Amino acid sequence: MLLKAKKLAFLGLLLACAVLLVIFSGIFDFNTLFLLAGASFCVGIAIREEGFRLGIGFFIACTILSLMLAPNKFYCFTFAAMGLYLIIIELSWGRLINIKQNFNRKTLYWIIKFVTFNIIYIPIIIVTPKLIYQGELVVRSGLFVAFLLGGQIVLLIYDKAYNYFQQSIWGKVRKHLL
Repeated sequence: MLLKAKKLAFLGLLLACAVLLVIFSGIFDFNTLFLLAGASFCVGIAIREEGFRLGIGFFIACTILSLMLAPNKFYCFTFAAMGLYLIIIELSWGRLINIKQNFNRKTLYWIIKFVTFNIIYIPIIIVTPKLIYQGELVVRSGLFVAFLLGGQIVLLIYDKAYNYFQQSIWGKVRKHLL
């Protein structure tokens, strides 16, 4: 067997939790982003606990299962964008740790985070602005600029929440589960 039973059981339960959070985001509209962020944090847990390959497989399985089961498919795309962002930053941090040259890794890491977020976020607000805003969003308007700046603030909040979750909450819970 390729995977050990404990890893398979852990990833299966984590997958169920992530998909349930995506489904609940479509049911409870007042907590949509919170629930989608929680579901994407499961992708980060899978990557940190079981490695990058299994984390990618987990992300793909979670995205496909969410698309099949979730009532609102737009939320699945938002979850996929958040999960993709976490995959890229986890991969970049893993690569930066192995570099032995003397430079400021944290600054480079934040540049990678910023560029990654904007590569994902800007096409979303240009091509499919209905994922974020129900009204009309013209590219050369003040509202568009407000959404660009607001997205950067959301990046900071999301990143702080992810780091807090990984260090404080998951750090305490994982002792009892693994």
